[in-house]
Amino acid sequence: MFALTILPLLLSAVSAVPNRAGGCDLSGATISLPSNQTLLVTPSHDPSYIAVAIGTQNYTCGSTGTYTNVSAVAELFDASCLYGTPEFASLQELAYTVWKLAPPAVPISEVIQFLQPFHASFVLGQHFFVTSPSGTGISPRWDFSSAALVGHPDAYVIAARAGDIPAPTGSPDVDWLGLNEVEGNLATQVFRVNTVGGLPPAFGFLWCTAGSPPIAVKYASMYCKRLLVPSRYSCLLNCSGLFGSSVQ
Repeated sequence: MFALTILPLLLSAVSAVPNRAGGCDLSGATISLPSNQTLLVTPSHDPSYIAVAIGTQNYTCGSTGTYTNVSAVAELFDASCLYGTPEFASLQELAYTVWKLAPPAVPISEVIQFLQPFHASFVLGQHFFVTSPSGTGISPRWDFSSAALVGHPDAYVIAARAGDIPAPTGSPDVDWLGLNEVEGNLATQVFRVNTVGGLPPAFGFLWCTAGSPPIAVKYASMYCKRLLVPSRYSCLLNCSGLFGSSVQ
């Protein structure tokens, strides 16, 4: 687990910028999307949070010999103050490299527990799946109430997919996503971009047979969340510097 301490330490080193305690300026921050697609639309407003995530995309094996994505779990680190720096462009690759150093037997849940001491300064929260507000199926949730916004139980967003495209980098990187808020006060939109890893093995049919156990595939990504209308958290976050990026 020692290798996992590298990520928050690196975040600490490269994000030691003036006025961090007062918030980091994300005005003019943009998401770079491929021009040859129309399924994801570049948001017209600045993001409220930029986060880098490490975690797993989780799959079950179907009777047809193919893997189906059923959930994801990730830890979200504050990367807002790195926007515009030389380090920002490769942050997800750095996070993925560090995450890959962790032993395969170490689950992301153990990583989240291990990184608990860093919650006060660099961990924004977690990403996981919950029962959909409709009561049918499951939906992705981003939750800051256990870390950056302890004591604020509605500091979360449950979102529904609005669009997705294959990662421009191709396999084994998981799709880029755009999602809209369904429930919660944390954000109105979430984008997962700049993904690294996360897809099941290309030749999974060689060992995916009915009854095969589920697999967890490591990934890293950037998550961007934005508020379209003011909320009590827009002030709280702007005043405390708790901005973050994301991915599903």
